[in-house]
Amino acid sequence: MNNLLEVRNLKKYFPIKGGFFRHTVGQLKAVDDVSFSIPRGHTFGLVGESGCGKSTLGRAILRLHEPTGGEIQLDGTDISRLSTRELVAHRREMQIIFQDPYASLSPRRTVMQTLLEPLEIHHIGDAASRKQKVLELLDIVGMRPNVLHRYPHEFSGGQRQRIGIARALTLDPKFIVADEAVSALDVSVQSQVLNLIARLQRELGISFLFISHDLAVVQHISHEIGVMYLGKLVEVASSTDLYREPRHPYTKALLSAIPVPDPDSKTQRMILQGDVPSPLNPPSGCPFRTRCPEAMDVCAQSMPQLKILDAGNNGLPHQVACHLY
Repeated sequence: MNNLLEVRNLKKYFPIKGGFFRHTVGQLKAVDDVSFSIPRGHTFGLVGESGCGKSTLGRAILRLHEPTGGEIQLDGTDISRLSTRELVAHRREMQIIFQDPYASLSPRRTVMQTLLEPLEIHHIGDAASRKQKVLELLDIVGMRPNVLHRYPHEFSGGQRQRIGIARALTLDPKFIVADEAVSALDVSVQSQVLNLIARLQRELGISFLFISHDLAVVQHISHEIGVMYLGKLVEVASSTDLYREPRHPYTKALLSAIPVPDPDSKTQRMILQGDVPSPLNPPSGCPFRTRCPEAMDVCAQSMPQLKILDAGNNGLPHQVACHLY
């Protein structure tokens, strides 16, 4: 399968300063040795509890956070090794849709100014062609030309997120990180934005990293899903395989928490004990062992590595990092 993005052993550590001279006294391992790939035109869903490192991973891939280590191959180019000047040209190929549609748009800029800015920065076209591009973008995301001179406070949350999506599409990117792109929206608006993203992927062939804590949303839109816990991927599988037969105990607990729209359903919820450990002082061995109902002695002694259990669905292997397998 032809991969657009390949992430290998990516790490992002934040230094912890202390003492009178503010020396580094520790490292917060937000993303720790993560590897995965995204084929062209596919969506890779990333799920996990708040604070597990999902958003940091997405921003590190785009180099909004500078990675501590690892390799990021985008369409054959290792962008983790590019200088700041060299990276500018590749910014056109990768974009982000932010979580908060209220904070991600400048209140001082109209829709026209917001969508023209990327084109002006990258010196694309003349004034007439830029305006035509803006009108085409509004049409793509389902908005009318009469909104061009309006400001963000004049729109609803769903409309603002559509403007954010239009801005992400301005430079015709190959890869987009959608960081909790629908979590701040009402359920009815969520479905509209999700359908818009799915349509854009079909028509434009864009690859997405879709970050969310809502497993029902991720199942709807993703080809492949990665489950993240305390900075590490613990399970990766196709959307079909992950929901039909989860293997990792943490994945099973997450899926058991999905509400079932049936008052007579007898679904047994799996309740995890304890709290998520601090990434400043993670447990030895498997990071999930302190909450895992199936923990063994070996779990405290060594870190399980992602291993392929079977070929999976649609050529996407089912990978799990657990000593049970």
